[in-house]
Amino acid sequence: MDSSTLLFNQLKTAEPFFLLAGPNVIESEDHILYMAKHLKDITSKLGLKFVFKSSFDKANRTSSKSFRGPGLAEGLKILEKVKATYDVPIVTDVHESIQCEAVGRVADIIQIPAFLCRQTDLLVAAAKTGKIINIKKGQFCAPSVMANSAEKVRLAGNQNVMVCERGTMFGYNDLIVDPRNFEWMREANCPVVADITHSLQQPAGKKLEGGGVASGGLRELIPCIARTAVAVGVDGIFMEVHNDPLNAPVDGPTQWPLRHLEELLEELVTIGRVSKGKQQFKIDLTPFRD
Repeated sequence: MDSSTLLFNQLKTAEPFFLLAGPNVIESEDHILYMAKHLKDITSKLGLKFVFKSSFDKANRTSSKSFRGPGLAEGLKILEKVKATYDVPIVTDVHESIQCEAVGRVADIIQIPAFLCRQTDLLVAAAKTGKIINIKKGQFCAPSVMANSAEKVRLAGNQNVMVCERGTMFGYNDLIVDPRNFEWMREANCPVVADITHSLQQPAGKKLEGGGVASGGLRELIPCIARTAVAVGVDGIFMEVHNDPLNAPVDGPTQWPLRHLEELLEELVTIGRVSKGKQQFKIDLTPFRD
């Protein structure tokens, strides 16, 4: 069995859920190694299957003035060091087909951003790396679309695919999480992940000094969405975590504080262990009689 399939099977069977977590973007090598160490320590203590996440380039920032990250070459070098130093799998995102081969040499999971979840060429290029593919549902998409996106990966010869709910547009500057999507996205016949941080963004909802806008967010509701997702029975949780979210250069308003991570995960593990959400409820519609 190849390493990607082995990891995929470990994630599929992880109880009560697996965790994809890390800072939104690579700020520096020192910061990434610091975060990876703490995240591994916490998840090891709680017995959670953990994959470290960070981005080398935030190509879809709201403003061209915003920080994007170190870029492909330097970013992959840093992620490779995380992998070697702490022996953890890596997930990072791609925005162009040409990036997939290089990313596939380092990452264990290639993530397809929500805006690009229907881009066939990108999905196929990512699939052909043989790595696990995590497809985020577009904020503009019905959950049923994800079955088609997952099938594009499978038809390219890669069965190791999962889909991720990250909220649905609710007007111009807000997202809403529909818990029904956690159930409906199972029609893609693969693991379902809940992004409990990006789903609380308020896109282009924060005005910047000197003009322009950036995304705001509702960090205080992260526990609410997390509890709901775990109770419903998702297979994995995706979340962005930062040791200093108020000074994070990207998506600070929706990054969870590192100091509260263990406390939140402990609660989610407890919920997951008592929930029957992963089991389909069998409804008997025959007439009830005493």
